[in-house]
Amino acid sequence: MKELEELYRIRKNEIKKRMQEFSEVYHKGNKKIFEELCFCILTANTSAEMGLNAMESLKDILFSGSLEEIQRSLKDCSYRYPFKRAEYIVEARETLRKELNFDIKGKIESFTDKQELRDYFVKKIKGFGYKEASHFLRNIGFKGYAILDKHILRSLCEFSVIPCKKGELPKISKKKDYIRIENKMKDFSKRIGIDFDELDLLLWSRKTGKILK
Repeated sequence: MKELEELYRIRKNEIKKRMQEFSEVYHKGNKKIFEELCFCILTANTSAEMGLNAMESLKDILFSGSLEEIQRSLKDCSYRYPFKRAEYIVEARETLRKELNFDIKGKIESFTDKQELRDYFVKKIKGFGYKEASHFLRNIGFKGYAILDKHILRSLCEFSVIPCKKGELPKISKKKDYIRIENKMKDFSKRIGIDFDELDLLLWSRKTGKILK
């Protein structure tokens, strides 16, 4: 535990700065929120760096490009899943336009329960599971969600927060599995005195050496 406490001491200011940046995204409006939603679609089973690179390639066509244009742009930047993820982005864009008139903020603000808010995006956005929906909500400034990717899970195993077989990460196939591990991580954060949302970034940076989004 001393290792984690020392790492937090070193990276605390950088982590808090990143959390502040997340909180500012929501106030930049629906287009910026949609960009974060697309980023989280693109990072699923890839990497933050690949997602950032893909988003850069889409910046001029994200809101108006055809499916074929988005697929071509992702393919040209060597994105891993250019065809399927382009479909997810276009479907999300058109669904949000048709059902919400692209007022994503208004929809978010209609929820009073944070679990129901996450459930909405899991059900509504193709390509989103609980990890991706949590990532999206965290990236637009909402707290209390764990992004249970392989880096976080591996750290939770190493600190004996969750039981793991040697060389294997726990399978998260259902909502109840996600919530169970998320709650164990919340208990761990209280035990060691590190803010839950900051702990997520700390554990991720512990494995990657970076504090990205």
